Amino acid sequence: MRPPKLTELSGCGRIIRIPFAAINCEPLSKISIIFTAALLLVSPRVWAGLDVSGVTGRLSPDWLRNGTVYEIFPRDFSVTGNLGGVIAKLDELHSLGVNILWTMPIHPIGEKLRNGEFGSPYSIKDYYAVDSNYGTLNDYKRLVSEAHKRGMKSIMDLVADHTAWDNVMMQHPEFYKHDAQGKIISPIPAWTDVAALNYGSPVLRRYMITMVKFWIQTCNVDGFRCDAAAMVPTDFWEQIRIELARVKPDIMMLAEASKPELLTNAFDFDYAWPLLLTMNDVFIHNAPASNIRCSWEESCARFPKDALHLRISDDHDEVRAVARHGLNGALAASALMFTLDGVPLIYNGMEAGDTSESAGGALFDKRNISWHPKDQPKLRSIYHDLIQLRQHYAAFRNSHVYWLHNSDEATLLTFLRADDKDELLIAINFSNRPLTGKVGIKKADGFVPVEISGVPSSGSDPLPTLHLNGFEWRIYHRPAELSLGASPAPDKN
Repeated sequence: MRPPKLTELSGCGRIIRIPFAAINCEPLSKISIIFTAALLLVSPRVWAGLDVSGVTGRLSPDWLRNGTVYEIFPRDFSVTGNLGGVIAKLDELHSLGVNILWTMPIHPIGEKLRNGEFGSPYSIKDYYAVDSNYGTLNDYKRLVSEAHKRGMKSIMDLVADHTAWDNVMMQHPEFYKHDAQGKIISPIPAWTDVAALNYGSPVLRRYMITMVKFWIQTCNVDGFRCDAAAMVPTDFWEQIRIELARVKPDIMMLAEASKPELLTNAFDFDYAWPLLLTMNDVFIHNAPASNIRCSWEESCARFPKDALHLRISDDHDEVRAVARHGLNGALAASALMFTLDGVPLIYNGMEAGDTSESAGGALFDKRNISWHPKDQPKLRSIYHDLIQLRQHYAAFRNSHVYWLHNSDEATLLTFLRADDKDELLIAINFSNRPLTGKVGIKKADGFVPVEISGVPSSGSDPLPTLHLNGFEWRIYHRPAELSLGASPAPDKN
């Protein structure tokens, strides 16, 4: 999703300003497009809607709450740039520990008004077809089947807001939005390669629902990541959810949005864009690390109880975290994503430390993943261990986060994840400078550091004392004791 130009956002007692030059949809070197996409999705226009803070969110399938999502851009994922290249790496993905594969759009890309040599996969020419550069329908069926054999779920990208200008649906102009002169328009003027669909048309709605059912019935997909979901009427998403559940009761739907009402009936989870925006502000503009907690609390106040969010530091709209924050900063961001509530995301070679461009013009061309970057430590083992940690401790998969005060809240973030069996304390230094401090926990006895492969420790001082190098993070564990009463009560989520 690509946003219009915005320059600031206020919230949580702060104003975040973005250099105007960083907002253009060109290759970026400092700040990502998603940084401004987040602005769009938390803007008042998009937030407007039902107050759903008093209701409970959808009960999502266990495989989602227990999952780690891996986003695949087939064009860049392998040298061949096709579905066969993805299938060839399924064993590697399985051994990494991910269990939900999200494949970016696999359909033919429009040629009219195309951006770049290859075009955006979100400019779709035919929803029923597979891009011949990727392979055939049978190739996609095989990808889903082979993923299922390895115990992994497979979800598709559903682009429901817009199509390419030469989409086969153009023979039905009533399917599209028009301006006052009767001309078909883009959803946003800057998105020149796509045309906006009109969900005021009942016939269009039926077309889209039938098409989505086709992919479930033909390929046995497990769910859909729904592009620009906030720009499509909520009642359509609720309508299609009911119909898809009749075909596949445990269907999963992810909203590329941050709009609370979407998580009551239609979607299982959405993007944690407000948190990503805040985290970027901490890294890039030296905002206090405590703003991350503030953002989390704001989301809890706005969203349905126990709402689920996709925790991201990288995706196809985002300049690589290793480019934005450096290697150690990127790992600190990942440590947060994997230890907070919600579902973490790994994007297309992120576990290899790939630094190839992944935003701006990269969406329109081919930029192969660098699977073996020079002078880069092996990050795969770190991500593997973080995934295994989430699998091993159910405390990471509930909705409670116990925020802990500490002696340096401008740079240090500390919180507890707990259930009736285990307590895990997480400390992350969001500064590039070493720090020594204390975490505000009344009873610290019994906590021992958790070993993560490839992550060195700067010291072994017992809690509540912490000594962390720049961007260092640490996870501590102890068996659950009668100590929650001495810890902060869980924030409502």
